[in-house]
Amino acid sequence: MHSLRTTQGIMRGVTTTSKRGRPVATPNTTRQRQADFFSAAIGRTRYVVLIAVVAVLLVSFSLFIQGTVLAFSTLYSSWHETIFNGIESQRGTLAIDFLEIVSTMLKAVVFYLIGVGLYSLFISPLNLTSALGVESLADLEQKIISVIIVILGVTFLEHFVRWKDPLDTLYFAGAFALAGGALVFFQKVHSGQGSDMQQPEAKLRARRELFEHDDEQRHIEEEDVKRAEEATESKAEGKVKADAGAEE
Repeated sequence: MHSLRTTQGIMRGVTTTSKRGRPVATPNTTRQRQADFFSAAIGRTRYVVLIAVVAVLLVSFSLFIQGTVLAFSTLYSSWHETIFNGIESQRGTLAIDFLEIVSTMLKAVVFYLIGVGLYSLFISPLNLTSALGVESLADLEQKIISVIIVILGVTFLEHFVRWKDPLDTLYFAGAFALAGGALVFFQKVHSGQGSDMQQPEAKLRARRELFEHDDEQRHIEEEDVKRAEEATESKAEGKVKADAGAEE
């Protein structure tokens, strides 16, 4: 009878008990443990993203510092020229200098979004990224493309203000139109492909926890998971549009 139970236990893939009362691992449970070990080990490889996060954030901080230094330097030189040479000495150059500062800061924002976005997606969710609407790689792409379009616009404005060569300005405008148009088209095509959890109330809750309670860590509520499941099922059944989960 004991031998029959042991055989049945092995066939069912459960742990059996020896005559001394010690658990004996069956082949199925051993394979399951090995699979769990490899799954955990592979899952832990996500922490390698920390290398990229640190590197990108260092670049972002460097750009912010350089932009700040450039701002102070530009302000000092502009006021120095204005006081000693008059306001006429700043015509045509002041706007260009300030636009360079704006361009530098926007580039720093791009790297910052990439850094915090990768950390929130691969390491631990943050209220900051949820408040910004970055809850998936698609959301991160959309935000980065939006800032890049603004950088292109600022760069073109800087080139337009200089107005050294009208023909070069025309070529630059054509290149800007092609690049900007392609990015806008990409945004339009991939609109609504982000996370189903990108809901207005989730964003507002994240902003409240971040700015009012100084809570950086984002806690995923059970209602968020249920809402995402309902949205996914509705999309699969064709009851809602593909971008319904990302609308505010």
